[in-house]
Amino acid sequence: MEIKGISKDNVLLISKKKREDSWILDYRMDSYNKFERLELPKFGPEISFDFSSIIYYKSNDNDEVIESDWNSVLKPVRDELDSLGVLESEVHMGGMGVQYESEVIYHNMLEELEKKKVIFTSIEEAMRKYPDLVKKYFGKIVSNDENKFAALNGAVFSGGSFIYIPPHTTLDRPLQSYFRINSKYMGQFERTLIIVDDYSSLHYIEGCTAPTYSESSLHAAVVEIYVGKNSKCRYSTIQNWATNVYNLVTKRAMVDTNGEMEWIDGNIGSKVTMKYPCCILKGDNSRGTCVTISLASSNQNQDSGARMIHLGENTTSNIVSKSISKNGGNATYRGKVFIDTSAVNSNSIVKCDTLILDDCSKSDTNPVNSCYNVSSNIEHEATVSKISEDNLFYLMSRGISRERAMELIVLGFLEKFREELPMEYAVELNQLIKRNF
Repeated sequence: MEIKGISKDNVLLISKKKREDSWILDYRMDSYNKFERLELPKFGPEISFDFSSIIYYKSNDNDEVIESDWNSVLKPVRDELDSLGVLESEVHMGGMGVQYESEVIYHNMLEELEKKKVIFTSIEEAMRKYPDLVKKYFGKIVSNDENKFAALNGAVFSGGSFIYIPPHTTLDRPLQSYFRINSKYMGQFERTLIIVDDYSSLHYIEGCTAPTYSESSLHAAVVEIYVGKNSKCRYSTIQNWATNVYNLVTKRAMVDTNGEMEWIDGNIGSKVTMKYPCCILKGDNSRGTCVTISLASSNQNQDSGARMIHLGENTTSNIVSKSISKNGGNATYRGKVFIDTSAVNSNSIVKCDTLILDDCSKSDTNPVNSCYNVSSNIEHEATVSKISEDNLFYLMSRGISRERAMELIVLGFLEKFREELPMEYAVELNQLIKRNF
């Protein structure tokens, strides 16, 4: 089944295909009306594609069945994902989900996590099995009038993950989801909702890829995360979308008393990325961290950063942004730190480092820092540099080629990000960087 173009009739078709309850259809229709009214962002890179040409839903006839046995997935799809190494990391995970085009096609979780009453499933399955729990949190932190692409997601969302970690539960292994766009003009609009209840912890890992076409594709996801009291959540992403993909994502976390949220965000691919993970530090003594890297090469515009909203007392945030631009690419940091009058004795540190590899590339830093009480502090540090010829000469004098020397310097520049990743993902990041040099 394939649904192309955006209209009320097509939104209704998606809802009927999924056999949704009326409250979900009402949310979709309200989101569609807001999508029609909202304008494209007036900041950041230019966004120019035809919404009517995008495929908003695509699935095979048997995609309604989520397989727990990899060998039961359709062989052509299985072979393609195997060639990408999708399941190689599953042995290190507590659970894994795979979305292909518009639907989750594979899901598996360790039995010990089921015994702990951890819920890890697709958002549609959660809406059917746990409607009261989903209703309590869904669309509350990212509203459907937040921006045009959040509204679009609300109208046509399909797939994505739902995770609930009960109180006093610690996961020894991460949970992982993998998203694949594989068609021309394809749009992917997954919806992820994560609840880490009080005194619990979670590490969630997300991977994304797509093949390269001359036609543009669209990825417009929404992620909502709730971190309970004395709880911790880490959300790690490495996206390697092809250079025909517009990657326009809204990610936000609400953090309660003594809670901690960490965004580890890597942007290697895509034509245009606009993504600014956010922490709302609502509870006293809550903490937020965002470590991002952006690599922009020819015809790529990486517009990324972070937002930290301090509302509780004694809250702290830390933003580390690493940007690299080469071959005419544009890597931009765009961030916001807001410390409210109520957030007394709070602190924020922002550090932006940029590496420009040639004379035709570009990088910008666009921070907005606001502090509304005298007992709090914001520190902002930014550096822009090029690779030193002296450093290159030193490495080359040791028998290393110029290309390999540049690669080593870049990997060293990104060390802060790499050290935050699980070993298998750090190795994958190294390979991605190497392929871009």
